[in-house]
Amino acid sequence: MTQLALFDLDHTLLPCDSDYEWGQFLARIGVVDSEYYARQNERFYQDYKEGKLDIHEFLRFALKPLSEHSREQLKEWHDAFMDEVINGQLREQALDLVKRHQDAGDLCCVITATNSFVTRPIVESFGIEHLIATEPATQENNPLANYTGEVQGIPNFREGKIQNLQAWLAKQKLNLDTLPRSYFYSDSMNDLPLLEQVSHPVATNPDDRLRNEARLRNWPILELFA
Repeated sequence: MTQLALFDLDHTLLPCDSDYEWGQFLARIGVVDSEYYARQNERFYQDYKEGKLDIHEFLRFALKPLSEHSREQLKEWHDAFMDEVINGQLREQALDLVKRHQDAGDLCCVITATNSFVTRPIVESFGIEHLIATEPATQENNPLANYTGEVQGIPNFREGKIQNLQAWLAKQKLNLDTLPRSYFYSDSMNDLPLLEQVSHPVATNPDDRLRNEARLRNWPILELFA
């Protein structure tokens, strides 16, 4: 029977935060006001780490640059972002973890709060087909049209990850409760709601709050980037 392996992305499979790094990249190349954007980016990042992020405020900030440029221009920038920032962050330990699950025949999926524009090429670099992410809305809901700066559906954050996962599994004709095993690898206390839903939660490179929670619950702790 199908087993499920879910992976958070930032600070779990990657030793960095792709959302934060994309913002920093846009500031460096002058697409956004460097001083303002870097300051706001840092503020939201700290709020996320402290578990007090207003996801809707953050997404209005993060998705605005997508709405101001064509898909072609955004792709050109993202290709450069992959080359300059992300490719050097693809670590053998993380690639091997994914491959072990793939070799076992598990259904592998990255589930991340970061939007799909930023993350899909990264996820493909891990050889993972399936991605559940925050979805940026497009004009007239045409997937090839330019972005609007709004969110399509439920932000894939905290309890939203559970809702989006359930909808995705339903399309696969699967149910989390009936799978023989379900794994979720995450670094963040923000993912506690979904960690509690799977049969095999794994605190991976965990933040201090998740590390303490994992110890209390006797969950395994995995250090990929030690």
